[in-house]
Amino acid sequence: MASNEKIDKAYSHNGSDVESNNAFHSGENGQGLHRQLKNRHIAMISIGGVIGTGLFLGTANALRHGGPVGMVLGYITVGTVCWATMVSLGEMVAYLPISGGHIKLAERFVNPAFSFTMGWNYWYNWTIILPAELSAAAVLINYWDQDTQLNYAWITICLLVVVAINMCGAGVYGEAEFIFASIKVLTITGLIILGIVIDLGGGPNHDRLGFRYWKNPGPFVQYDNIPGNTGRFLGWWAVITQAAFSFIGTEIVAIAAGEAKNPRRNLPKAIKRVYIRILLFYIGGTFVIGLLVPSNDPLLDLGSGTAASSPFVIAIQNAGISVLPSLINACLLTSAWSAASSDLYTSSRALYGLALSHNAPQFLLRTTKKGLPYICLLICASFSLLAFMGVSSGAGTVFNWFSNMTSIAGLLTWFGINLTYIRFHKGFKVQGFDRSKLPYIGPLQPYAAWYALFMTMLFCLFSGFDVFLKGEWDTATFVTTYLPLAAFPILYMGAKYHYRQPVVRAQDMDFISDIAEIEAEDYEEPPPRNKLEAFWQWLM
Repeated sequence: MASNEKIDKAYSHNGSDVESNNAFHSGENGQGLHRQLKNRHIAMISIGGVIGTGLFLGTANALRHGGPVGMVLGYITVGTVCWATMVSLGEMVAYLPISGGHIKLAERFVNPAFSFTMGWNYWYNWTIILPAELSAAAVLINYWDQDTQLNYAWITICLLVVVAINMCGAGVYGEAEFIFASIKVLTITGLIILGIVIDLGGGPNHDRLGFRYWKNPGPFVQYDNIPGNTGRFLGWWAVITQAAFSFIGTEIVAIAAGEAKNPRRNLPKAIKRVYIRILLFYIGGTFVIGLLVPSNDPLLDLGSGTAASSPFVIAIQNAGISVLPSLINACLLTSAWSAASSDLYTSSRALYGLALSHNAPQFLLRTTKKGLPYICLLICASFSLLAFMGVSSGAGTVFNWFSNMTSIAGLLTWFGINLTYIRFHKGFKVQGFDRSKLPYIGPLQPYAAWYALFMTMLFCLFSGFDVFLKGEWDTATFVTTYLPLAAFPILYMGAKYHYRQPVVRAQDMDFISDIAEIEAEDYEEPPPRNKLEAFWQWLM
């Protein structure tokens, strides 16, 4: 069959394949997830999942370890991997925007064992990050209220709001995330503009900084006082490790694909714009930070977890501006709140995706008439109670171990997405489909996916390099860094033994099921009625 005929068949197919697979995409009671997320929701969900404490606070360590140039180069390096992963993911989910996202796609294009491994790894990642964000919210409130005894109350309030938002359904979650993410975007945009003004001498002290700190203390940092190129290289690599963990979350758009309205049109649009904005915010933000704060500033090592340790706040205070730190801390609080809401949404849909792939009990597929997977949501919400462990010192240490393991789990998700895409690309080619007819065509494929696959594994293998330096060994750090990396192949081999199914051959991959249902959701967006609507469509 010719390629054009085959792709047309995929778009128009409505036979038994679709009917047999529909059961997997509807709930156990026949309801299933509903498409309630608009284009602006999808765009902001992906942006909001990434712009957070990693940019506002995590850049302090990045600057301290790598210096201004080392920090920018590190974020650019990881940014290219983020881009390659997003274009790989975008091509797949734009063609098959199904419930379960990349978890379900792994079952189609690799095998059920890989779907099992990716799914549980992804669920663990976002389930454990949820209580960590709630704990972070309480710490941020401590910036104003030093009484840590009230942290139980702050965590409870934040938790109730997060659960309430998610229990109202994907539409309400999308609106809330749109508002929260908009605050983040306005905050980082305002800070970048303010940073440029301060650098040019527009602050109250009128001190023009220019590139002063690139000369003294210098563009790079000698990591752990190791001399020469080795120390500078390790400083750059320490930035890469920090930056990689900051970028984790861009793939949330895949999980949201099953609830996106008009997915064939909105997902490609969101994916094309989201990673560009993220790269601009991160690279632009880190460049400005490197101009404003010297890498040897002792406040960078404060580690308070509040706005006091943000490089932006340090620069603002050095410039003689006293009001903004509290405002920035308030924005950080909404950021943690937003992240917690996003974590609960993502973990519940990941659990739902596991059930769709028969990697979790089928009662998890139950949904309300409005398409809310309430059982998955309640189970994931119950893990948020772990946030209370963070309040006590002993339990907090154990909780931090669990939280630290989520960093590698996030990178393993990227690894799995790129491996799934490589299989998807091969199957598409072998079966004679025409890529030019896809809703979104990822550039430089499959080379971009191979690059991201290699780099994510490199990040994972050497993310804990500092424990191997002389006198720096720490058993807890070593275990929490490398245990998820060891668990991933163990989970895969165990699942492969259970399912006893080989890797799906390229000629046997299923590119047909669900296409008719997806095409039925496709419609032309109404044209803008005025310049304001035209600007809004361009912006979103």
